Amino acid sequence: MHLFDDRVSRYHLRLETLTRLRWLAVGGQFLAVAVTWLWISTTFPVVPCLLLIGCSAGLNVFLTLRFPATHRLTPEAALAVLGFDLLQLLGLLFMTGGIANPFAILVCVQVIISSASQPVRYTIALFLVAVIGVTLLAALSLPLPWYANTTFELPLLLHAGVWTSILFTTGFAAFYVYRVSSEANLLADALAATELTLQREQHLSALDGLAAAAAHELGTPLATISLVAREMQRALGDDERYREDVELMRSQSERCRDILRRITSLSTDDEAQMRRLPLSSLVEEVIAPHREFGIELTNSIEGTGGEPVGTRNPGILYGLGNLVENAVDFAETAVHVAVSYDRATVTMTIGDDGPGFPADVINQIGEPFLTRRTRAEQAGAGGLGLGLFIAKTLLERSGARLSFTNTPGAAVMITWPRVKMERVQPKPNVAPVPAADAVHG
Repeated sequence: MHLFDDRVSRYHLRLETLTRLRWLAVGGQFLAVAVTWLWISTTFPVVPCLLLIGCSAGLNVFLTLRFPATHRLTPEAALAVLGFDLLQLLGLLFMTGGIANPFAILVCVQVIISSASQPVRYTIALFLVAVIGVTLLAALSLPLPWYANTTFELPLLLHAGVWTSILFTTGFAAFYVYRVSSEANLLADALAATELTLQREQHLSALDGLAAAAAHELGTPLATISLVAREMQRALGDDERYREDVELMRSQSERCRDILRRITSLSTDDEAQMRRLPLSSLVEEVIAPHREFGIELTNSIEGTGGEPVGTRNPGILYGLGNLVENAVDFAETAVHVAVSYDRATVTMTIGDDGPGFPADVINQIGEPFLTRRTRAEQAGAGGLGLGLFIAKTLLERSGARLSFTNTPGAAVMITWPRVKMERVQPKPNVAPVPAADAVHG
């Protein structure tokens, strides 16, 4: 999955969504025209209104027959379809009173749909069409259908107020929906990046399991080969024609069996020991890769109730490593990692002596794609705030809570409930490689 390809493909709106909305609009428009004609007035242009409604229904039938239900429209095609719907509605409003029609507010619907699903430039184009159309309706439109021998006209001031309210409602609603959908899309992108970050660790875990399974499956035939080689050596005795070959075959089979035994051992006993990680070892494993960058890295651990011993968690290691790396990047001379624990909680504070977090973004730290330029970016380093978001997300998945402060340098405090830090995962159940003598029986 390519993150940026997904960000482009999300603009491809599903055709079925628009056709269903259009059927709803066609039904509502037909009902409004029928009710107006039967109960209020028969003098307005009913036939042209029904023709416009029929055009919308005909477009729906054509699109349904021409494309499958799963077809997705390109942004340009979606703009054309939404533009047609907007012009059709403006045409109906022109023949039924213009902005004096109570349904004139529905002009905002197509613009809102575009703001939620299409690029900004297309939404702006639709909004400009709506502005021009509503302005023309305010100046030029047929009278509002009304009772016989009576003409309904809005006072000029109310007319201007309705025009203003329609445009402001359209603009405000479109902007609001755009902001909400943008934040949701950014969050989806960042979560996708988080999953990609963990993909390597998951692949390594999968390869480890496959290696253990392969070692177990190969153990039995290899033990048989070793046994046969030993029997051949006994039968052939000192026959010079075969002695070297038989000895070579037996030695190489023994070597292969030793290699498989080591693989199995790494996947069971050694791995089981490595998966259990005391808190002090966790801290050292996190900070060790960052000691060679000219910044003094120190740590302190204190607490009561015995040192917590947890399970090796790639998410915690990556998240803490990212925070330490960030502290090293911005520190002047030193970074200190302070750890404390008791019977209920485990707390880790990563602090540096740098300039601290900018005051205007400290409350937004941890949000994806934070675009404010930092000192590292000004120096040529990249970054959109995604690294901190990934670290925060991974640590929160492990049960931690994070807070960002200035003391006066930057400080990040991570707090876990101790029971979650010490959670133990079940050991893998992998059978050992069979020995050669086990086959002989």
